[in-house]
Amino acid sequence: MFNRIAPRYDLANRLLSAGRDVAWRKQCVREVPEDRPLRVLDLATGTADVLLTLMRQRPNVNLALGLDAAKNMLAIARRKLADKNARLLNGDAQNIALRNSSVDIITMAFGIRNVASVEKALQEMFRVLAAGGKLLILEFSLPPNSAMKKIYLFYFRHVLPLIGGLISGDHGAYSYLNRTVEEFPYGELFCQKLRSVGFMQISARPLTCGIATLYSAEK
Repeated sequence: MFNRIAPRYDLANRLLSAGRDVAWRKQCVREVPEDRPLRVLDLATGTADVLLTLMRQRPNVNLALGLDAAKNMLAIARRKLADKNARLLNGDAQNIALRNSSVDIITMAFGIRNVASVEKALQEMFRVLAAGGKLLILEFSLPPNSAMKKIYLFYFRHVLPLIGGLISGDHGAYSYLNRTVEEFPYGELFCQKLRSVGFMQISARPLTCGIATLYSAEK
């Protein structure tokens, strides 16, 4: 599915979120330390928007890796990162082909809800993250305000699939999006999953009235 929608993925993201996805990724990158050289892994990197933002704003990153299962997404990412010192890998977040404790920062934007086993992916993140390392996950969530939630769900169930389908030519992909968002455990439920793997210093920061959440955790 992600291979099919890759050519217009960035355009759809900007239009469907009214540009908020750019602000959310910048917020994520602001949580990356600036005081020491870092090895960073971006999972579900897609077209590399997080990596691109990271490399523009954090010159202390001396190793930048992006991993994604969709080859068509990575083809676009390579073009966007052509003048950057980044390495892109085709692979699965549930089976990361890196050594134990080999990266300092892991980021993942809007990808954790798409893995077959959230627990297995989190275990892999914990394994490859160095002691004292930081995990940053951006994911959609549902607004706590009941009125906002109703508006949001109407948009997600009826408007987004229509517009996303017109932009991408793939209506099924954007119907899938709203189903996964509604089914995914967000907020404290996701924090519990992070704790069960062994992560500490866990926080969940709602963004834009709670339609997205930035999770932070340390090993």
